[in-house]
Amino acid sequence: MFVKIDKDKCSGCETCIGSCPYDAIVIKGEKAEINELCQLCKACLSVCPEGAISEVEEASDIKEKSEGKGVWIFAEQRDGKISGVAFELLGAGRRLADKLGAELAAVLFGATGSDANELIRWGADKVYHCTDEIVNTFNDEPYSKLLAELIKQYKPEIVLAGATPIGRSFIPRVAASLKTGLTADCTSLDIDDESKNLLQIRPAFGGNIMATILCPNTRPQMATVRPRVMKRGEYNETAKGAIINVSAGDIKSRTKVLQTVKEVAENAVNLQEASIIVSGGRGLGGEKGFELLYELAEAIGGTVGASRAAVDEGWIPYRHQVGQTGKTVGPKLYIACGISGAVQHLVGMQSSDIIVAINKNPDAPIFNVANFGIVGDLNEIIPMLIKKIKEVKGL
Repeated sequence: MFVKIDKDKCSGCETCIGSCPYDAIVIKGEKAEINELCQLCKACLSVCPEGAISEVEEASDIKEKSEGKGVWIFAEQRDGKISGVAFELLGAGRRLADKLGAELAAVLFGATGSDANELIRWGADKVYHCTDEIVNTFNDEPYSKLLAELIKQYKPEIVLAGATPIGRSFIPRVAASLKTGLTADCTSLDIDDESKNLLQIRPAFGGNIMATILCPNTRPQMATVRPRVMKRGEYNETAKGAIINVSAGDIKSRTKVLQTVKEVAENAVNLQEASIIVSGGRGLGGEKGFELLYELAEAIGGTVGASRAAVDEGWIPYRHQVGQTGKTVGPKLYIACGISGAVQHLVGMQSSDIIVAINKNPDAPIFNVANFGIVGDLNEIIPMLIKKIKEVKGL
C-alpha cells in the first residue's frame, strides 16, 4: 500500500503540504511529490482540490488479505490449567468471527484433551492442540516458533492473545517473525463494517485518548487484550467441534525451564479474581480513609482496591492499584469511593457487572459508568453502609 500523486492532475497549489505531519510532501518542478518520510497516515488524501492524491493497493496487499480467514485466540495455560483470559478471548473472538462470517479457533499448547474440549464448550469451533513435552511449560522460543508456523500454515485473519506476562513475552516475537503489526493492551475490539478490518482500541498518551488502530495491509491482524476487560461467551455443555492435534516437530530451544517458583507474598491481593472490590481514591483523604474501606470490604466479603492517585500518595501499596497502570478487574460488584473517574482508572474497572460510586462531586465522571451513584460525604455514607450490612447479617 502506498500514497501516489498524479502529476497530470497536480496544479502545484501546495495545499497538501500543510496537511502532512511528517513533512513527506515537497514541491519539485512545480509539482507535489511524496518522499520516503511518508507514514501512510492518509491525512493528505482529502485535501487536494484537484483530486490528485490517491491510495494505491499493491498486488501483494491484495493477495495477503485474501489469504487470511478465521479468528484465532491463544489459550495460555499454567500447570495444566487454562487461564481465565482464554475464555474471555473466546467471548470476544466469537463476536468478531460472527461479524466476519468466519470460524473461531483456539490454539492450546500443553494441558490435556479434556481442556481442549472445554475451549469448544466456551465457543471455539476448533482447537489446534499440541501436547509435545517442549511446550508443556512456557518458554518463549518454542512457543513463538510453533505459533508462527501454525499461522503460516493455516493463515488466520485475526490472532488474539492475553496481555499477560506470557502473552506480552512471546506474542511480539510471533508478530515480528511474520512481519505483521501488533497492538498491545487492547481494551475493546470490533470489525469495521466497510473494510472488514479489525478495529483495535486501546488507551494512548497516558490514557488521555482512546486510539483506534488498524492493520489494513498485512495478515494476520494481531492484538493482545488486557485480562478482565472482555466478557466470557456462553457455555454450551453439548457443543461439538474439531480438535486438531499438531506437533512441534523438530523445533528446538536453546534454553530449558528447570523450575518454576511461585512467589507467595504476605497479605497477597488477587484483585483480578475478586468478585467484590471496594476501591478508594484521593477523596478518602489519607490512610485513615482506607481503614473504613477495609472495614466495609470485610463486612461484605470483598477486597480493597485503589486508584493510582491514592497509591502515589503512599496511602496503600501498589498491589491494590486498579487501572491502566495497575490491575484490570471485572468483579460482580465494584464500589468506587472518592474516585473521580479518570479514563486511566475507568479502563481498569468499567467491565464490572455492577458499579456503585460514592462521591461528593455530582459531576464526577465516575457517575457516567456507575449503575448506582451516591452523592455525599463518604465519611458519613460508608459507616452507614457498614452498620446496615452488619444489621442484615446479624453481626
